[in-house]
Amino acid sequence: MAIIMLKKVALLALAATSASAFAFSPKAANVGSMAKTFNGVVPPVSQQFAKSSSATSLALSSTGGAAAVAEEPSSGSLKETLEVGSYFALWYLFNIGYNIYNKQALNALAFPWTIATIQMITGIFYFVPLWLTGLRKAPKLSFDDLKTLLPIAICHTGVHVGAVVALGAGAVSFAHIVKASEPVVTCGANALLLGEVLPLKVYATLLPIIGGVAIASMKELSFTYLALAAAMLSNVSSSLRGVLSKKTMSGKQIGENLDAQNLYAVLTAISALILIPLTLAVEGTGFFPAFKAAVATGSFTNKSLSTLLALSGASYYLYNEVAFKALGKVNPVTHAVGNTIKRVVIIVASVVAFKTPMSTGSIIGSSIAIAGTLLYSLAMNASKK
Repeated sequence: MAIIMLKKVALLALAATSASAFAFSPKAANVGSMAKTFNGVVPPVSQQFAKSSSATSLALSSTGGAAAVAEEPSSGSLKETLEVGSYFALWYLFNIGYNIYNKQALNALAFPWTIATIQMITGIFYFVPLWLTGLRKAPKLSFDDLKTLLPIAICHTGVHVGAVVALGAGAVSFAHIVKASEPVVTCGANALLLGEVLPLKVYATLLPIIGGVAIASMKELSFTYLALAAAMLSNVSSSLRGVLSKKTMSGKQIGENLDAQNLYAVLTAISALILIPLTLAVEGTGFFPAFKAAVATGSFTNKSLSTLLALSGASYYLYNEVAFKALGKVNPVTHAVGNTIKRVVIIVASVVAFKTPMSTGSIIGSSIAIAGTLLYSLAMNASKK
């Protein structure tokens, strides 16, 4: 079992790192010619919703639901290994693409709420055609079902908006360093709202996360309080999303055909409806003259800037879609290791792509924090046995 896991992790790490960040390097006027390959991630749950409702609530938590539903494939065949490696490589690639396309869009247009809304709406153009053509069974939800999902969708909105604002206010690498502290918030939320007390060894793993993020924040060359606050808003929203999922969905069947992919699609649609009025209230319609001004500078054309926004939205939705398949194929330990490697790959790719300097203290702090998140995931998995 350990050999199979190591083969898969090695393969996904190799595939991810070979997907060069230069494929997404910022070339504003040439966005239209970029490769058209399009996250605090919603792992898969069983399609029999009543049987796996507890797993569904875990799927919306920060630690993910793969631990509850995924088993390591018994076969060690090369085909299985290549399949899992391909899923992980695409997950990493789309995630890297999202972070870089998103940062490019934010550099061109300082309207994070509007960009976050466009990204949410873009997902609708992906899953609605699948429902209409019958390629994916459309969910059937009652009004009561929608009321149950609304608080979760509100938190889902906070996760995305917080992340986009953080990525716009500071370096991509710094946003992901702060996002690594999400387990700390999750433990606090579970203790306060669910009365969940974890083993001491789990809480002990939070110390390197807290210390690492603190060190990285103090030494971060691109530090801003807005980036820190927005990333923490994303963390809190993600933790509350997991808590609400456990409280409202555990042991309860909601609608029909609401598997993990459709659940994520429904939350995306509700979040888009929430974001439209909020965005107009916060940023108004200033995005449109800013779009014209960006084109007028000659750095972009209408087509290239529109393509950039579309790529950021498509990559955002698709990295979650691919993550369903990737995380459903592995056991919790492989999941934890893979998720840790993913964060490292994104930070390195963003530093290379945007030539963002990182101080020695920031590198040390981020390494400690990311190692802490891995230890936390492994300790949480051990505590459930």
